[in-house]
Amino acid sequence: MLQSSENSFGGVRSTSPASNPNSYNPVKTTTAPIEQATIGRTLVIKGEVSGAEALYIDGRIEGKVNLPDHRLTVGRNGTVQADITAREVVVMGKVTGNIECSDRVDIRSEGVVNGDVATERISVEDGAVLKGGIQVRTGQQKQQQAKEHSKSAEAPKAVVETPKALSATASA
Repeated sequence: MLQSSENSFGGVRSTSPASNPNSYNPVKTTTAPIEQATIGRTLVIKGEVSGAEALYIDGRIEGKVNLPDHRLTVGRNGTVQADITAREVVVMGKVTGNIECSDRVDIRSEGVVNGDVATERISVEDGAVLKGGIQVRTGQQKQQQAKEHSKSAEAPKAVVETPKALSATASA
């Protein structure tokens, strides 16, 4: 003999979501999704791009990209003809220019990089193309270079040429 679900547990009906097999319970994520700006497939930007958020490029950029504290991702359709400065760079498309990265560079299997790379960590997958020099630094080297750079910026060097030296170079 069949009994209804009301009678199976002493007249108490279960209110848990598992009681209805057709109910939809979305999976809740514990971390927020990564916020990033996107340059679409049909967009072309010529000039300098800088910002304070992650950037995904699926279009084309010519010039300079400066995201010192964030990630730059060059999508499969992305083409970047620029020098790049970022915390992290992921290349799935094509980059022509130097990459200065404070954390890591990841060149995926379909990625192409033509230019010098300076970073702390680098990953190049099988099938990726990298044509240029690689400089892998430690965190101490990076801090030392930053100190040297700030010292040179604090004490500007004055270059004074005498008129005699100027006339000698002009006649040469």
